[in-house]
Amino acid sequence: MASVRLERMKLVLTDWITANISFILFNILRYFDQSSTSFSFEAVCSYLSQTKICIEQILVPPAILAVYWLSGFYNNPFGKSRSGEFLNTAAISAINTIILHLALLTNDQMSDISSNLLQIMMIFFIFFLFTFLGRLIVINTQIRHFKRRDWKYSAVIVGNSSKAHDLAKKMKDSKVVISHVIEGFFRIPGEPDHKDNAYDLDTIEDFCRERNIDQIILAPQKSDEENILNLVYRLFPIGKPIKLSPDTLNFMTSSIKLKDIYGFPLVDLTHSSMSESEKNIKRTFDFVVSLVTLIALSPLYLILAIWVKKDSKGPVFYRQERIGLKERPFDIIKFRTMSTDAENDGPQLSSDFDPRVTKSGKIMRKYRLDELPQFWNVLKGEMSIVGPRPERKFFINKIIKKAPYYTLLYQARPGITSWGMVQYGYASDIDEMLERSKYDLIYISNMSILVDLKIMLYTVLTILEGKGK
Repeated sequence: MASVRLERMKLVLTDWITANISFILFNILRYFDQSSTSFSFEAVCSYLSQTKICIEQILVPPAILAVYWLSGFYNNPFGKSRSGEFLNTAAISAINTIILHLALLTNDQMSDISSNLLQIMMIFFIFFLFTFLGRLIVINTQIRHFKRRDWKYSAVIVGNSSKAHDLAKKMKDSKVVISHVIEGFFRIPGEPDHKDNAYDLDTIEDFCRERNIDQIILAPQKSDEENILNLVYRLFPIGKPIKLSPDTLNFMTSSIKLKDIYGFPLVDLTHSSMSESEKNIKRTFDFVVSLVTLIALSPLYLILAIWVKKDSKGPVFYRQERIGLKERPFDIIKFRTMSTDAENDGPQLSSDFDPRVTKSGKIMRKYRLDELPQFWNVLKGEMSIVGPRPERKFFINKIIKKAPYYTLLYQARPGITSWGMVQYGYASDIDEMLERSKYDLIYISNMSILVDLKIMLYTVLTILEGKGK
């Protein structure tokens, strides 16, 4: 299979070239609209070599590529359809046309360009035509490689029953453009073996790393929800897309979108329901807001740090390992709100009148000021401003035994705030954690920018009313 990074670079380079060509033609159009003289090659070259135009030529194409990135076009360079990218390119070209018109043309002394619909349509046509032609070349090249079977997804199937081998045969016989080569089958404990050459499930992580596997496909004999989600929980740390045949779906996974339009119909269990564009906008928003918050509130951080230090012995900040996106561990950072010996007897959840909480900690927890340092985790990409609440492995193992659906929360980055925290608040035992997780599962099924904004608004109201614990 071709390198994802290489194909992404091809798309970026192609867009950069076509953006430069389009912007040169755009500036030629500007020249003719501003100039009252007859056409002259020398005059056009002189106009294009002006310092202002040269600076724009350097700065505008990268800005155009930034809009393309926000659209999610580069997230997954494979499996793109020509019709889908036609519509995507048309929409993004329209956005770029509006931005260029507002940013550049309204300041030019042009012949009523602001009200000239024809001029705007010509600008749109230039950017759309060259961008789509460039992308079409790359996409057609990819499709040819897949059709000739030069490129295939390398995959393993988790399952060694007759059902698993039937699925492998269907995938092999399928006439789809994007095909799979099955590198091996892995036994699921408790299920019958259809063939003897399968591998033990405990070896799958090393196998995927050594063989550079692209995808993991689930094909359990039992299609019940608990069995599937327990497998997903076990396989998430490998870091490969985990896919499932649509005929295995139930109400818990039915909202997850199909991927790879040219490929065998499989459902990706490792990606949230957000569009690629929304994911990029969300991450950009997280980064910008976190950076601004860390800078703007730096005096408050200093005051809180001094307060924590004076109130009790111990470090200002409290670091603790939590489990994040795709079960990756990370160290969450907070202002310390408990005594340093708070967990000498092992991991414990806090309660409303927890004697371990310091005086400063009680107030900070009430207004959730202790969570302000987590904007550093957001800036690093370990967390999001809004997402499921991150928990410790110790408690997650207990939750999974009672509610395997908790596995689905690993599709998204954990958040400083969450729908569960807004609607339920802090939890003092496993049962309360389970109740709160149901709200986070609802969030995962309905993730969107608007939902995030709604949760942030509720969080601000919670903080202002001092309803934290």
